[in-house]
Amino acid sequence: MEPRINLLEKGQKVMKAMYGLSGYLAKCPVEKRLLNLIYLRVSQLNGCAFCLDMHSKDLRADGETEQRLYLLNGWREAPFYTDRERAAFAYAESVTALEGREVSDEVYELVSKHFTEDEIIDLTMAIVAINSYNRFNIAFRTVAGSYEPGAFAAH
Repeated sequence: MEPRINLLEKGQKVMKAMYGLSGYLAKCPVEKRLLNLIYLRVSQLNGCAFCLDMHSKDLRADGETEQRLYLLNGWREAPFYTDRERAAFAYAESVTALEGREVSDEVYELVSKHFTEDEIIDLTMAIVAINSYNRFNIAFRTVAGSYEPGAFAAH
């Protein structure tokens, strides 16, 4: 597939707005590694190759294990994730899919056991942000593979 639009060149105003969300999230109290795991999991659900490449590289650079990266798609059965991470993954999947147009009470109660209300707001913003990035990259066919860890950290 050929890329359609180079978002970094043609969409600078849009990307500046998106980087504002990322800048906020980089300073929120939710752990950076957990946010990156959420970004990777949501990108798996959406099939965004560019974001899968980016977040797996950032996670590796931050010391995440290969085993946890490889098994993220099977987090429910894999014993390598904390209860807090599992709650975040369930919530991220629910907010991304919005099956039945809602987040179930069961999922919300689960995430509420492990996160404060402020953290849930931040988690929701992180999920909204990565879904938006995924949609831009999928729509414009952003090519995966050339991302270097930390390349967008300055934004």
